[in-house]
Amino acid sequence: MVIRKSLSKCHSGQTQLSITGGNWRQQYAPEYDAITVPFVFATWDEVDAFMESPSGQTLVEIAEEKGGIKYFGTQHRGPRHMTANKAIHSPEDLQGFRMRLPSLPVWLQVWEEIGATVVNVPAPEIYLAMQTRQVDGHENSLSSPYTRRLWEVQDHIILTSHVQFPWNWVASKRWWDGLDGEDQALIAEAIDVARQHGNEVELELDEYYLEQLEANGMTIIEPDVEAFREAARPAIERILAEMADGVMDDALGSDD
Repeated sequence: MVIRKSLSKCHSGQTQLSITGGNWRQQYAPEYDAITVPFVFATWDEVDAFMESPSGQTLVEIAEEKGGIKYFGTQHRGPRHMTANKAIHSPEDLQGFRMRLPSLPVWLQVWEEIGATVVNVPAPEIYLAMQTRQVDGHENSLSSPYTRRLWEVQDHIILTSHVQFPWNWVASKRWWDGLDGEDQALIAEAIDVARQHGNEVELELDEYYLEQLEANGMTIIEPDVEAFREAARPAIERILAEMADGVMDDALGSDD
Protein backbone atom coordinates (compact mmCIF):
# COMPACT_ATOMS: atom_id res chain seq x y z
CA MET A 1 0.00 0.00 0.00
CA VAL A 2 1.37 3.43 -0.98
CA ILE A 3 0.64 6.50 1.19
CA ARG A 4 1.71 9.94 -0.05
CA LYS A 5 0.97 13.61 0.74
CA SER A 6 -0.23 14.40 -2.80
CA LEU A 7 -3.15 13.81 -5.14
CA SER A 8 -1.13 13.58 -8.32
CA LYS A 9 -1.58 9.82 -8.75
CA CYS A 10 -4.72 9.16 -6.68
CA HIS A 11 -7.04 9.72 -9.61
CA SER A 12 -5.29 7.08 -11.70
CA GLY A 13 -5.03 4.62 -8.84
CA GLN A 14 -1.21 4.60 -8.80
CA THR A 15 -1.33 6.01 -5.27
CA GLN A 16 -3.77 4.25 -2.98
CA LEU A 17 -3.91 6.58 0.04
CA SER A 18 -2.99 10.23 0.49
CA ILE A 19 -2.81 12.70 3.37
CA THR A 20 -3.39 16.04 1.69
CA GLY A 21 -4.08 19.66 2.58
CA GLY A 22 -6.80 21.85 1.09
CA ASN A 23 -5.85 21.54 -2.57
CA TRP A 24 -8.51 18.90 -3.24
CA ARG A 25 -11.26 21.27 -2.08
CA GLN A 26 -10.02 24.13 -4.24
CA GLN A 27 -9.33 21.88 -7.20
CA TYR A 28 -12.63 20.04 -7.33
CA ALA A 29 -15.27 22.08 -5.46
CA PRO A 30 -14.11 25.65 -4.70
CA GLU A 31 -17.72 26.82 -4.66
CA TYR A 32 -18.22 24.82 -1.44
CA ASP A 33 -14.85 25.51 0.20
CA ALA A 34 -15.66 27.82 3.11
CA ILE A 35 -12.85 26.26 5.15
CA THR A 36 -10.20 28.15 3.17
CA VAL A 37 -11.73 31.57 3.96
CA PRO A 38 -9.90 33.26 6.89
CA PHE A 39 -11.76 34.03 10.12
CA VAL A 40 -14.85 31.97 9.23
CA PHE A 41 -14.15 29.08 11.62
CA ALA A 42 -12.67 29.66 15.06
CA THR A 43 -12.46 26.05 16.29
CA TRP A 44 -12.00 22.53 14.95
CA ASP A 45 -15.51 21.68 16.13
CA GLU A 46 -16.83 24.30 13.72
CA VAL A 47 -14.76 22.91 10.85
CA ASP A 48 -15.95 19.36 11.55
CA ALA A 49 -19.57 20.56 11.79
CA PHE A 50 -19.27 22.25 8.39
CA MET A 51 -17.92 19.07 6.82
CA GLU A 52 -20.97 17.24 8.18
CA SER A 53 -23.36 19.93 6.89
CA PRO A 54 -25.14 19.69 3.50
CA SER A 55 -22.50 21.95 1.96
CA GLY A 56 -19.63 19.88 3.35
CA GLN A 57 -21.19 16.64 2.18
CA THR A 58 -21.79 18.08 -1.29
CA LEU A 59 -18.15 19.17 -1.38
CA VAL A 60 -17.10 15.59 -0.67
CA GLU A 61 -19.48 14.16 -3.28
CA ILE A 62 -18.22 16.50 -6.00
CA ALA A 63 -14.59 15.78 -5.14
CA GLU A 64 -15.22 12.05 -5.27
CA GLU A 65 -16.99 12.37 -8.62
CA LYS A 66 -14.53 14.78 -10.29
CA GLY A 67 -11.32 13.70 -8.61
CA GLY A 68 -11.78 9.98 -8.31
CA ILE A 69 -11.04 10.08 -4.59
CA LYS A 70 -12.65 8.49 -1.55
CA TYR A 71 -12.77 10.91 1.42
CA PHE A 72 -12.35 9.62 4.98
CA GLY A 73 -12.17 12.78 7.08
CA THR A 74 -9.99 15.49 8.50
CA GLN A 75 -6.91 15.34 10.68
CA HIS A 76 -6.47 18.46 12.80
CA ARG A 77 -3.25 20.43 12.78
CA GLY A 78 -2.05 23.75 14.13
CA PRO A 79 -4.05 26.78 12.96
CA ARG A 80 -2.47 29.59 10.98
CA HIS A 81 -1.24 32.65 12.87
CA MET A 82 0.77 35.80 12.11
CA THR A 83 4.36 36.79 12.68
CA ALA A 84 5.25 40.49 12.83
CA ASN A 85 8.13 42.87 13.39
CA LYS A 86 5.93 44.90 15.75
CA ALA A 87 3.14 44.26 18.25
CA ILE A 88 -0.25 43.61 16.61
CA HIS A 89 -3.27 43.68 18.92
CA SER A 90 -6.12 44.89 16.69
CA PRO A 91 -6.93 45.62 13.03
CA GLU A 92 -5.84 49.22 13.53
CA ASP A 93 -2.29 47.96 14.02
CA LEU A 94 -2.33 46.49 10.49
CA GLN A 95 -2.67 49.82 8.70
CA GLY A 96 0.33 50.08 6.36
CA PHE A 97 1.57 46.65 7.49
CA ARG A 98 3.22 44.80 4.60
CA MET A 99 2.11 41.21 4.93
CA ARG A 100 3.44 38.29 2.91
CA LEU A 101 0.68 36.03 1.60
CA PRO A 102 0.55 33.19 -0.93
CA SER A 103 -1.39 33.95 -4.10
CA LEU A 104 -4.75 32.66 -2.88
CA PRO A 105 -7.41 35.20 -3.93
CA VAL A 106 -9.75 34.73 -0.97
CA TRP A 107 -6.85 35.26 1.47
CA LEU A 108 -5.80 38.45 -0.33
CA GLN A 109 -9.35 39.81 -0.21
CA VAL A 110 -9.79 39.17 3.51
CA TRP A 111 -6.46 40.59 4.65
CA GLU A 112 -6.80 43.66 2.44
CA GLU A 113 -10.26 44.20 3.92
CA ILE A 114 -8.76 44.14 7.41
CA GLY A 115 -6.16 46.72 6.39
CA ALA A 116 -2.93 44.90 5.52
CA THR A 117 -0.86 45.73 2.46
CA VAL A 118 -0.47 42.36 0.76
CA VAL A 119 2.92 41.43 -0.72
CA ASN A 120 3.55 38.27 -2.73
CA VAL A 121 6.91 36.69 -1.97
CA PRO A 122 7.91 33.12 -2.97
CA ALA A 123 8.09 30.85 0.08
CA PRO A 124 11.88 30.24 -0.17
CA GLU A 125 12.43 34.02 0.03
CA ILE A 126 10.35 34.69 3.17
CA TYR A 127 13.36 34.98 5.51
CA LEU A 128 15.25 37.33 3.18
CA ALA A 129 12.13 39.47 2.61
CA MET A 130 11.81 39.96 6.36
CA GLN A 131 15.52 40.52 6.85
CA THR A 132 15.54 43.27 4.20
CA ARG A 133 12.23 44.76 5.44
CA GLN A 134 10.50 44.05 2.15
CA VAL A 135 7.68 42.70 4.33
CA ASP A 136 6.72 43.32 7.96
CA GLY A 137 5.33 39.85 8.64
CA HIS A 138 3.55 36.82 7.29
CA GLU A 139 0.97 34.19 8.21
CA ASN A 140 1.34 30.45 8.48
CA SER A 141 1.19 27.59 10.94
CA LEU A 142 3.78 27.76 13.72
CA SER A 143 5.98 25.26 11.93
CA SER A 144 6.90 28.05 9.48
CA PRO A 145 8.56 30.49 11.90
CA TYR A 146 10.10 27.56 13.78
CA THR A 147 11.68 25.73 10.83
CA ARG A 148 12.70 29.02 9.14
CA ARG A 149 14.24 30.43 12.36
CA LEU A 150 12.18 33.58 11.92
CA TRP A 151 13.00 34.72 15.45
CA GLU A 152 16.17 36.07 13.84
CA VAL A 153 14.14 38.53 11.71
CA GLN A 154 10.75 38.78 13.49
CA ASP A 155 9.84 39.77 17.04
CA HIS A 156 6.23 38.71 17.56
CA ILE A 157 3.84 35.78 17.14
CA ILE A 158 0.24 36.98 16.82
CA LEU A 159 -2.18 34.17 17.71
CA THR A 160 -4.94 35.00 15.23
CA SER A 161 -5.92 31.36 14.50
CA HIS A 162 -7.47 32.76 11.33
CA VAL A 163 -7.56 29.50 9.33
CA GLN A 164 -8.10 26.00 10.68
CA PHE A 165 -6.50 24.18 7.75
CA PRO A 166 -6.78 20.40 8.23
CA TRP A 167 -4.97 17.50 6.71
CA ASN A 168 -7.39 15.19 4.92
CA TRP A 169 -7.25 11.42 4.46
CA VAL A 170 -8.32 10.35 0.97
CA ALA A 171 -7.91 7.26 -1.19
CA SER A 172 -8.05 6.40 -4.85
CA LYS A 173 -11.71 5.57 -5.48
CA ARG A 174 -10.69 3.15 -8.25
CA TRP A 175 -8.52 1.24 -5.79
CA TRP A 176 -11.08 1.47 -2.98
CA ASP A 177 -13.94 0.15 -5.09
CA GLY A 178 -11.83 -2.86 -6.03
CA LEU A 179 -11.51 -4.00 -2.40
CA ASP A 180 -13.93 -6.39 -0.75
CA GLY A 181 -16.09 -5.19 2.13
CA GLU A 182 -13.99 -6.77 4.86
CA ASP A 183 -10.80 -5.07 3.65
CA GLN A 184 -12.61 -1.75 3.33
CA ALA A 185 -13.84 -2.00 6.92
CA LEU A 186 -10.37 -2.83 8.23
CA ILE A 187 -8.73 0.03 6.33
CA ALA A 188 -11.41 2.54 7.34
CA GLU A 189 -10.94 1.57 10.99
CA ALA A 190 -7.16 1.89 10.70
CA ILE A 191 -7.50 5.33 9.10
CA ASP A 192 -9.80 6.47 11.90
CA VAL A 193 -7.24 5.38 14.50
CA ALA A 194 -4.46 7.14 12.55
CA ARG A 195 -6.50 10.34 12.28
CA GLN A 196 -7.15 10.46 16.02
CA HIS A 197 -3.48 9.80 16.77
CA GLY A 198 -2.52 12.44 14.24
CA ASN A 199 -4.74 14.98 16.00
CA GLU A 200 -2.84 14.39 19.24
CA VAL A 201 0.60 14.51 17.63
CA GLU A 202 -0.14 17.71 15.72
CA LEU A 203 -1.40 19.39 18.91
CA GLU A 204 1.78 18.38 20.73
CA LEU A 205 3.91 19.69 17.87
CA ASP A 206 2.08 23.02 17.83
CA GLU A 207 2.62 23.45 21.59
CA TYR A 208 6.31 22.59 21.13
CA TYR A 209 6.75 25.13 18.32
CA LEU A 210 5.15 27.87 20.41
CA GLU A 211 7.36 27.08 23.41
CA GLN A 212 10.50 27.10 21.27
CA LEU A 213 9.60 30.34 19.49
CA GLU A 214 9.07 32.04 22.83
CA ALA A 215 12.28 30.52 24.21
CA ASN A 216 14.14 32.01 21.26
CA GLY A 217 12.93 35.49 22.12
CA MET A 218 9.67 35.98 20.25
CA THR A 219 6.85 37.72 22.12
CA ILE A 220 3.53 35.85 22.04
CA ILE A 221 0.50 38.10 21.62
CA GLU A 222 -3.14 37.03 22.00
CA PRO A 223 -4.95 39.73 19.98
CA ASP A 224 -8.61 40.67 19.88
CA VAL A 225 -9.51 38.01 17.29
CA GLU A 226 -13.18 38.99 17.25
CA ALA A 227 -12.19 42.51 16.18
CA PHE A 228 -10.24 41.00 13.27
CA ARG A 229 -13.23 38.85 12.36
CA GLU A 230 -15.56 41.84 12.35
CA ALA A 231 -13.14 43.89 10.23
CA ALA A 232 -12.96 40.98 7.77
CA ARG A 233 -16.71 40.37 7.71
CA PRO A 234 -17.53 42.42 4.56
CA ALA A 235 -14.99 40.43 2.54
CA ILE A 236 -16.04 37.14 4.15
CA GLU A 237 -19.69 37.72 3.26
CA ARG A 238 -18.84 38.76 -0.32
CA ILE A 239 -16.78 35.61 -0.81
CA LEU A 240 -19.35 33.26 0.73
CA ALA A 241 -22.19 34.93 -1.22
CA GLU A 242 -20.40 34.01 -4.45
CA MET A 243 -20.26 30.35 -3.44
CA ALA A 244 -23.00 27.78 -3.90
CA ASP A 245 -26.42 28.24 -2.33
CA GLY A 246 -26.44 27.29 1.32
CA VAL A 247 -22.69 27.61 1.94
CA MET A 248 -22.98 30.90 3.83
CA ASP A 249 -25.71 29.52 6.10
CA ASP A 250 -23.80 26.32 6.76
CA ALA A 251 -20.56 28.21 7.40
CA LEU A 252 -21.81 31.08 9.52
CA GLY A 253 -24.99 29.54 10.95
CA SER A 254 -26.71 31.68 13.51
CA ASP A 255 -23.70 34.02 13.48
CA ASP A 256 -24.78 35.34 10.08
